[in-house]
Amino acid sequence: MSHVLEEIVSQPDCWARAVPLSRSEGRLLPVRGERVAVIGCGTSLFMGQAYAVLRESAGQGLTDAFPASEFPRGRQYDKLLAVSRSGTTTEVLDVLDEVRGRLSTTAITAGASTPIHEHADQVVAVEFADEESTVQTRFATTTLALLRAHLGHDLVPLIADARRALDAALPVGHEDRRQFTFLGRGWTVGLAHEAALKMREAALAWAESYPAMEYRHGPISISDEHGVVWSLGAAPPGLAAEVAATAALFVEPTLDPMAELIRCQRLAVSLAVERGLDPDRPRHLSRAVILGSNALQTP
Repeated sequence: MSHVLEEIVSQPDCWARAVPLSRSEGRLLPVRGERVAVIGCGTSLFMGQAYAVLRESAGQGLTDAFPASEFPRGRQYDKLLAVSRSGTTTEVLDVLDEVRGRLSTTAITAGASTPIHEHADQVVAVEFADEESTVQTRFATTTLALLRAHLGHDLVPLIADARRALDAALPVGHEDRRQFTFLGRGWTVGLAHEAALKMREAALAWAESYPAMEYRHGPISISDEHGVVWSLGAAPPGLAAEVAATAALFVEPTLDPMAELIRCQRLAVSLAVERGLDPDRPRHLSRAVILGSNALQTP
């Protein structure tokens, strides 16, 4: 079994461990009323996007999510929440250094002794969700589970759905499909982006992602009998019929969106194995992106 598949399978247990962590470390996380910016890169960014929508929709306060490289310097926030599995991501560390002393910062990372501890005011270490694989799965979803628990979500049904997702069938005939589109609404847009990223990273698949209502505005043109359209959240009325008319396979969610993401992760690994790829070590990727000293200079 690959490292990434072992890490996918461990997610329900990791999410269960995130619940007590959300209580013990809750004082370090955003409180009601704070204006919060969340930064991350790649998978961490997509979890931040999901959290931002969940926090705002819960009435907890304004919450924005940005790629660390695009953090808007002129906006005013009360707290910066940085997510980085490795704790070494250059763009994240640079933003933390830049805002030091101007706003409170908390980092969520997988390591107990990574460089981010020296750059953030406070750190929540999710060590039990660290990973061997280059491809992120359980650290990112455990971070989102931690943040959902902190918002007051009951994770018991989610964890039960996650266990079902480990055994649930993958879309029938996926082996013969060559294009994958993932859709989301609200907080699940971030999950759709993450599902597509997993397909690109692990399986080198042609995968795209959009807010579900944007699918009709152009992306539907690529759907045909070789495609899969997978909705991570509730699909807009009429969309299933429109996808069926393209001959693409439409997959509707039956589980909590985070549990649906587990099925997408499994699909990515399955396709990687079928194609003779190593899902633990995708080409051109490293576990952490550490840039040279002039890489972030603005021209």
